Amino acid sequence: MEREAGAADHAGSVAVDAPAVLVGFARALRAAGVDAGPDRVQAFLGALDVLRPGMRSDVYWSGRLTLCGSRDDLERYDRVFAAYFGGTAAEGRAARGAPPPRLRVTVREAAPTPRTPLEGERDAEPTAALASSAEVLRHRDFAGLTEAERGQLRRLLAVFALRGEPRRTARLRPARRGVVDPRRTVREVLRRGGEPALPRLRARAERPRRVVLLVDVSGSMAAYADALLRFAHAASHGGRVRTEVFTIGTRLTRVTRELTHRDPDTALAAVAAAVPDWRGGTRLGELLRAFLDRWGQRGMARGAVVVVLSDGWERGDPELLAAQMRRLHRLAHRVIWANPRKARPGYAPLAAGMAAALPSVDSFVEGHSLAALERLAAVVRGADDA
Repeated sequence: MEREAGAADHAGSVAVDAPAVLVGFARALRAAGVDAGPDRVQAFLGALDVLRPGMRSDVYWSGRLTLCGSRDDLERYDRVFAAYFGGTAAEGRAARGAPPPRLRVTVREAAPTPRTPLEGERDAEPTAALASSAEVLRHRDFAGLTEAERGQLRRLLAVFALRGEPRRTARLRPARRGVVDPRRTVREVLRRGGEPALPRLRARAERPRRVVLLVDVSGSMAAYADALLRFAHAASHGGRVRTEVFTIGTRLTRVTRELTHRDPDTALAAVAAAVPDWRGGTRLGELLRAFLDRWGQRGMARGAVVVVLSDGWERGDPELLAAQMRRLHRLAHRVIWANPRKARPGYAPLAAGMAAALPSVDSFVEGHSLAALERLAAVVRGADDA
């Protein structure tokens, strides 16, 4: 077995513990829509304690058997595994064939031992741990990535999924818990020839709330625009929630149609052709008013989860932005602001635009890394952002 000091990233060798890598893989699965909860993660880690966490095949099948809860999860699992650990999805879907052992391992020995142990002396047990650059990449700022790291980031973002916060509708559906459904109960009694039967129940159906993404493509957001638009593309395709996407800069452009292309690169090329104000200035107040006048007031923002992905730099009147944010807050179910610069040490929302918008923001989160976008997706689903 090859002996290495650790996983090598762009800066050098970094040792990564197996549990951290595996838990990061579970987070990536949750971000892709797989319900890999804490119980399943514990089962996954327990299975790998028995097997070999340094072998790609053992990691693949242990995760597939413990982290997937339905047939629909299998395709997502294969795509996330290929993006997280390298290779292709086809490798994971090979018929009963274990993926090739491509994971690199780190071996730490408890103490130096001679090449030929003395009689009665036991060999030191090596501690093998996965060394995956994907776990390190999750916490890296988009602005500091190399071209190779950006390629890996694009593969991880391609398997993202965004689920809106569920809301109860007026439609009723059969359920195990709820109120008695008289018609279904009577039909069941008649089907049994008048014999007593358990009452049939019904409850209100749930559906995810609409999500509206406003992505800042101005000059100050140039280092983050590509990753955020790929996040928006994945949000448009990865779940059942209806997602609307707009770009904001000096103009407001609706790019929902351009993002319907399945291929992310094709979709972003279409967005680039449709958006005339790449790397320009920022007029958040005016563009937010244009959005509300044309789309939001008519129903797109009503009861929706509206996410603004911007650093908050404003060239226009901050008072106009504050007024339009109050207006948006009254229409939307929740307003979330993701600021990539929030993660920087010593950051304070002192920019005029950001300070004017914050009183009308329900959740103020980071947006600089893959882990931050995973957290943003959890907040969109309704998780507490504290």
